[in-house]
Amino acid sequence: MSVTSVKEQVTQALDTLTEAELQQVAEYVAFLRAKYAQAAPPEKAPGALADEPFIGMWQDRDDMTDSTAWVRSTRKREWRDQQD
Repeated sequence: MSVTSVKEQVTQALDTLTEAELQQVAEYVAFLRAKYAQAAPPEKAPGALADEPFIGMWQDRDDMTDSTAWVRSTRKREWRDQQD
């Protein structure tokens, strides 16, 4: 069913409604608009991730040159300590 066809059917149906029924339709339309309204865009558009202050905060740490090895070592140490 096309949008135009749906609009025509709704318009024809609206012509048969009482004032009270039209008020209910108006309230339902307002409800649907609120439900499906898009969220307001953020005040500040997100920037590039590389511009965030936390990027590179550990770049001078020698123990983290290989982050995968650092995580693996930390996990082994933590899991070993939990078993003791």
